[in-house]
Amino acid sequence: MRRINSPYHARFLTFSTYRRLPLFEEVWIRDAFVEQLRLTRVRHPLSLYAWVLMPEHVHLLLHERATGRLDGVLKTLKIGLAKRVLSVWRSERSVVLDSILDDAGRQRFWQRGGGYDRNIFTSEEFAEKFRYIHLNPVRRGLVKFPEEWKWGSARWWAGRREGEIECDYYGR
Repeated sequence: MRRINSPYHARFLTFSTYRRLPLFEEVWIRDAFVEQLRLTRVRHPLSLYAWVLMPEHVHLLLHERATGRLDGVLKTLKIGLAKRVLSVWRSERSVVLDSILDDAGRQRFWQRGGGYDRNIFTSEEFAEKFRYIHLNPVRRGLVKFPEEWKWGSARWWAGRREGEIECDYYGR
């Protein structure tokens, strides 16, 4: 199926760690993801509406304003983080490295493929994905309320803005 890249529509993305292993269990890796997302926002013309980092996957609701293409955005975010984390694990000779070897013997942080990518065409669909993202940690039993989860945008939207990644208002 042909992918539609539109600079006028938000996109709902989901991508996972290699073999859906819980590679984000350690706080320093979660924090490294947040810093990489912050850097990605600086380097690319993004509108970021919502995001959440889970132990083995990520959800983003965003759009790239210039072209609608996300390849550069995802390269900055995913490759930048993978290099950083793999470098630390290699220097520590972490046992995790054995669990992330692919069939060719390469270490992989992310699952192959583009993950799930959906264009958002209506405000109803946008609201549904926005809620879905923020409720993800609650559904998993990680927190009782969305804004308790430090690694997502629910805190920012709840007014707890200090130190959080800034989000954009939809339709502005």
